[in-house]
Order: sequence, then structure tokens, then C-alpha cells
Amino acid sequence: MNVFPAIDIFEGKAVRLFKGDYNEMTVYSDNPAEFAAEFEKKGARFLHMVDLEGAKSGLTPNLETVRKIASETGLFTQLGGGIRSLETIEKYLEIGVDRLILGTAAITEDGFVRRAVEKFGAEHIAVSVDIKDGLVAIKGWTEVSDVTCEDFCARMEADGVKTVICTDISRDGAMKGTNLKLYGKLNERFGLDIIASGGVSSLSDVKALSEMNLYGAILGKALYTGSVDLEEAISLAGRQDEPEKGGRL
Repeated sequence: MNVFPAIDIFEGKAVRLFKGDYNEMTVYSDNPAEFAAEFEKKGARFLHMVDLEGAKSGLTPNLETVRKIASETGLFTQLGGGIRSLETIEKYLEIGVDRLILGTAAITEDGFVRRAVEKFGAEHIAVSVDIKDGLVAIKGWTEVSDVTCEDFCARMEADGVKTVICTDISRDGAMKGTNLKLYGKLNERFGLDIIASGGVSSLSDVKALSEMNLYGAILGKALYTGSVDLEEAISLAGRQDEPEKGGRL
């Protein structure tokens, strides 16, 4: 299983939210690129980033911060937050981001995901399914749609999507463990590369997800607080894929 250390970006800083609440924000660093470099030194091959401002606005306010991270490391980088047009996808690919994560637009704009996959290839496109009370949340988790998690995943698979990042919002940043039942169910039902996100807060979580043969798991707050050692997590996760910059796995 692949381990994705996470950096959430807000106003050029590395931060974490509690259960997606922008009013419950902790700033961990004024230099996210330094965090990324440290992850790489500890053996990480992948990096998960979210532009929290972009998630709400649909704009690219942290483009230069993302550019610095993508250009100064050899990490395979994936980014979500405000990716709502083909032009935005292209802009990020041009500065070195390897895979873009579609969220709100995958729900609100019919055909957008399929067009993105057709234009850029499934290796460059992932979709985020953020779950709140069984339904998909959008716009930086500030709104909840009427689409269920499983219906959404089925739709994405039909649109040619290969990779899905699934977050149980109720577990995100809460340090209460991850939703093993949810990820196991999705991994069994769909032929998707599932990346677990939200509440992966211990080495036992990492071990359990790896034993499910999940494609990946995102580690966020647990790394920042020292609850999980990245090198130990990578070792426990077992075999890592060999990513190549440019979105080729």
C-alpha cells in the first residue's frame, strides 16, 4: 500500500482543519515546501496536497506554493481543492503536479470528469469522494449533496476514473481511527484504486488498511502531532509503487 503524507495549504501555510471546519484551523508551518522535503527524506514517494482556499473559491490562490513543492522534490504529487475546469487542470500539470483531484465539479457539472479523463488521461485525474452522513459533501465540505457514496463511485468508474480518494469527514483530524468498514466495502465492490483519507491516526490503522490491499492511505494530523512515524508507517504498509514524475505510475 502506498502512503501519502498530506499537506493542506491555506494562505501559503501548512495547516490542518478539525472535521473540515475552517474555524478550527491549526497552522503547522509557514513553509510547506520544507515539510514536503522532510517527508521525502523519510522515504515518502508520494504527496497529497489540498488547497483549502481553492476548495471554497474554485480559484488557484496557492499556485506558487504548489509550484515550489512540485519543482523542489522528486515526490509524485497529487492536488485537490478548486479543480473545476480543464484550464485549471492544465495549469497545474504545467507547473509539475502529477495528478489532479476533482471534487465539487464531479458532482455539480455533468460530463466534466469524463472530459477530463479523455483529455488528460486517467493517470492524471483522480476524484475525491468526501462523505458526511453517507452523502457526498462539496465546496470544501461546506455543502452536502443528495448523492450517496456508492452511487458516486459507480458513476466515477463508468466515467473512466482510476483513482478515488475517499474521506470520512467525521473522522478527519479527530484522531479517532479510520473507517475500516467503509474502505473495505468500497475496495471489494469497485475496481478502483481507493485511497483512504480521514482518521488514519495510528500504525494499527495503516496495518489494517494495508491488509485490505488498499491502493493507498493519506496521513495528515497523525504525522504533525507525532502520533505516527512516517518511516514506520511506510515500512508497515509494505510494497510501495515506483512513481515517476509526470503522472506515470
